[in-house]
Amino acid sequence: MNLNSVRLLGCCLLIFSCLPALADHPTDLDHLLRQVKQANDRESSVRREREKQFLSEKADRQALLEALRQQVEQQRGRGEQLKQQFADNETALQTLQKELTAKTGNLGELFGTVRQSANDLHALLQDSLVSAQFPGRAEWFDALGKSKKLPSVTELERLWLLMQQEIEQSGEISRFQAAVTDAAGITQTEQVVRVGVFNAISGNRFLRYLPDSGRLVSLLRQPARHDRKLAASFARQQSGYAAIIIDPTRGGLLGLLVQTPTLPERIQQGGAVGYLIIAIGVLGMLLTIVRLGYFSWVGRRVKQQLLEPDAPQDSNPLGRVLLAAGNAQDRDIDATELLLDEAILRETPALQRGLGLIKLLAAVAPLLGLLGTVTGMILTFQSISLFGTGDPKLMAGGISQALITTVMGLVTAIPLLFFHTLLASRSRTLIQILDEQSAGIVAQRVNHHD
Repeated sequence: MNLNSVRLLGCCLLIFSCLPALADHPTDLDHLLRQVKQANDRESSVRREREKQFLSEKADRQALLEALRQQVEQQRGRGEQLKQQFADNETALQTLQKELTAKTGNLGELFGTVRQSANDLHALLQDSLVSAQFPGRAEWFDALGKSKKLPSVTELERLWLLMQQEIEQSGEISRFQAAVTDAAGITQTEQVVRVGVFNAISGNRFLRYLPDSGRLVSLLRQPARHDRKLAASFARQQSGYAAIIIDPTRGGLLGLLVQTPTLPERIQQGGAVGYLIIAIGVLGMLLTIVRLGYFSWVGRRVKQQLLEPDAPQDSNPLGRVLLAAGNAQDRDIDATELLLDEAILRETPALQRGLGLIKLLAAVAPLLGLLGTVTGMILTFQSISLFGTGDPKLMAGGISQALITTVMGLVTAIPLLFFHTLLASRSRTLIQILDEQSAGIVAQRVNHHD
């Protein structure tokens, strides 16, 4: 196919595509007028249809509007009717309330007393140790006290029964199984012995009742060992009489044991000054024990030597003085006296060794206590200047140190002064024996020469 053929085919296609447009295109004025009239007829037909549809919808909306107006009128009428009914009900309710008040009479005052009693008993039974054995009682009293309706006969009977139960259980010793939480936080079911409303024990442990959670917990710090033995013996005994300590405050005093510091905690409150006082006291006591043992040993040897004056021994001071006197037999009285004085002077330091140190420690201990007191007061005033006096616990540390160190200093000094006096008396007694024996030897020599 050559290029001319292609061009011819394209021209043919263009002519065929333009034929419909050429068919509608007006060829003269009459043709154009007919086309305009046909277009106006079509538009008029469309407008008439739209107008007819609009009028039909307008009638429907008018009918819907009338229906809604009727519903509004009906609801208004119903509202007026309900308002009147509400007013009538209020009037009837007031009439019935007056009739109820007239019929109940004194019962209204009685029921008010019941509610007040229920509120009072709710607080009492919530903290009662008996509730650990019979849970749920306090909640029922709380519901009865907050109730707005008249209590029934059943509720009044239950109120009386629970009051009687509390009175009876307050004087009885009961055993029951309950969940007990120990100091480590482990909860186990154990047998609990309840002593009225005062104590609860499990084995040799005293328990405390927590009203908020309704649980029994072991005291973090138990009473003394003797009291725990009494508790264990009381828990094992099935009949008869047994000794047991009770807390008349229903757990208040036993609960204070948690806040009472032990001896190690007291010592820790003294701080560095307290430990220094303890070190001084230990040193003084050790030195005292050593010197008491020495004086006891020397005293026995001296007594044995007094029983055997003709056989002096070198193992005791008196024996050594007698040996010195024996060595001075060939000398005159003055030389013998000097030799005996020299022998006594050699024995005196050994008999007085350590006494000065004990006396010094006894004097230093209260001074250190005073130092701890001043230091504690300084800490207290610092706490007051930083945090004020609103919380006493912030000042407790300094006050505790001030008081504890004073007590520790006095407790250390008083025994040391006593033992120093005792040791000094023992030392003077032994030295006096040596002086007496020396004077006796000199007097015997003088009589011999005369």
